Parts: sequence; structure tokens; C-alpha cells
Amino acid sequence: MPQTPEEESLGSLVAQASSQISDLVRSEIELAKAEFRFDAKRVGTAGGLFAAAAFMAHLCLILASFTIAFVLAQWLPNWLAFLIVTVFYLVVAGLLVFVGVRRLKGLAGMKRTARSIKGLKEIATPEDETLPAVRPDREPVTRDGA
Repeated sequence: MPQTPEEESLGSLVAQASSQISDLVRSEIELAKAEFRFDAKRVGTAGGLFAAAAFMAHLCLILASFTIAFVLAQWLPNWLAFLIVTVFYLVVAGLLVFVGVRRLKGLAGMKRTARSIKGLKEIATPEDETLPAVRPDREPVTRDGA
């Protein structure tokens, strides 16, 4: 005959609660895994689409470069028109490298984290003055009490 909730012992109630919590945690983990798989697929697809778009934009940049060079070639020799386009891209690349290097030099590092860890280290390690001094007239107690 099943017991009513009032008649059940505290131990059996705790066991039931523990079992139900365990089931709940397992279910939540499975849900998180399923959501992660779904999101990972979407992120992978989006990344592939961005890569394809970047490739297409790169092709457009190459074609635009040829177009600009051929337009300049209407007034200049072909070699000079292509040289002007090439030098332009080299100057732009140089400027991007310069700006990138300047931004890297401006990094602060992890100053706040280092300062925080140093503060924690100072708190965790006691100063030498705070340790009780061992007096020479006292000897340590051994296991046998002597």
C-alpha cells in the first residue's frame, strides 16, 4: 500500500528530491547541447557565406583595379596607368599596416588584472613582521610530549 506524503520518511523524500533534481540537471544539459548544435550549424553557415562574400568582393576589387587602370590608360601609357594603380594599393596597404602597428603599441596590456592579482597576492601572503617570533628559550613540543 503506497504511503501518503505525510507518512513518508524524510530520507525517502530527500532521495526523491535528489533523483528529480538529477533528472532535471540531465535534461537541462541535453537541452543546452541541442541548442549549441543548432547555433553551431547556423554560425558555420553564416561563416561560409561571409567567406564567399569576401571572396566575391576581392574579385570585384581586382576587376575595379583593371577598370581604373584601363581608364587611366586613355591618357597615359598602359604601363604607367597600371603602375599608378599598383602604387596606390601599396600606399593604402602601408597606411593600414602603420595604423595597425600604432593600435598594437597602444595596447594597455593587462595592467588592471596584474594590479588586482598583485593585490590578492599581498593579501594572501602574510608579512614577516606579522608572524610570531620563535623565541630561543622555547623548544618545539614533540609527539612524546618532551
